[in-house]
Amino acid sequence: MPAATTSSPSRRGLLRLGGGLVAASAFGLSFGAGSAAAAVPATKRFSLTEPSHDLFRHAKLHDARVQQSFTFDIVNRRLFVAQLKSGSPDDSGDLCITQLDFSGNKLGHMYLLGFGHGVSIGAQPVGADTYLWTEVDVNSNARGTRLARFKWNNGATLSRTSSALAKHQPVPGATEMTCAIDPVNNRMAIRYLTASGRRYGIYNVADIAAGVYDKPLSDVPHPTGLGTFQGYALYGSYVYQLTGNPYGPDNPNPGNSYVSSVDVNTGALVQRAFTRAGSTLTFREPEGMGIYRTAAGEVRLFLGFASGVAGDRRSNLFYKNVLI
Repeated sequence: MPAATTSSPSRRGLLRLGGGLVAASAFGLSFGAGSAAAAVPATKRFSLTEPSHDLFRHAKLHDARVQQSFTFDIVNRRLFVAQLKSGSPDDSGDLCITQLDFSGNKLGHMYLLGFGHGVSIGAQPVGADTYLWTEVDVNSNARGTRLARFKWNNGATLSRTSSALAKHQPVPGATEMTCAIDPVNNRMAIRYLTASGRRYGIYNVADIAAGVYDKPLSDVPHPTGLGTFQGYALYGSYVYQLTGNPYGPDNPNPGNSYVSSVDVNTGALVQRAFTRAGSTLTFREPEGMGIYRTAAGEVRLFLGFASGVAGDRRSNLFYKNVLI
């Protein structure tokens, strides 16, 4: 087990992390060099062994199920959290999106019917409006097969056939597709699955929104062997992944949650670190990642965890802010 230290449960306390760079052979990982040219400018990356900080804990979403993912509009200072819709079958693709303020108070919600699992969502500011990006057109595995872009509209319900959606299929033949947006550099990571395997494609957001799919900046294999996949985020030249399972008899505290960074130009696993963020939470399932930049210019890598009991799951967000 990686080294770890205990953390303070206070609202703004620091959460100590352990672990560090991990050799691939130690975990039976599979990853390789990407096929596309190195077109994403090299940037600093987040140190995954630095402490995490609380944004909020125990926030109540509109529906009662666990959060799946979240995203920030860094221009209009908005936060959106996705979860499966209460009362809908798991394979329906029905989602609930809740808007929260940065203290975890609910500001609004939308329902999306027939979209997918909510593995990852993105936000794109357009003036004073926010456009959300999600998976859409749920398949038999309860995953979306295309991307949808639509304007946030508090209280609205959209079906997968709604005229309010702009649908995109950047990767022909993909049977699963989600996206995460780097809001600082206006780029998009598309996590997709084809018959040849799962990969990350990196694009400019404006290109995908315009239907220009033949200008990927990079395309690399998706690392395997890291654990149960629970979310990802893109910042600069790195994709970050969150893996792990909820607490339980086979996974007691401190759990098995890890954060990893992958170079989007090479596909190389750069760092993998064990995290105790939110270690005192009840249930504690890792769910979602996101990028935020404060008004003062500090860039943060967010980790999400679901907590609470069945029928009353809660949202919890933590962040790292040290770049190296």
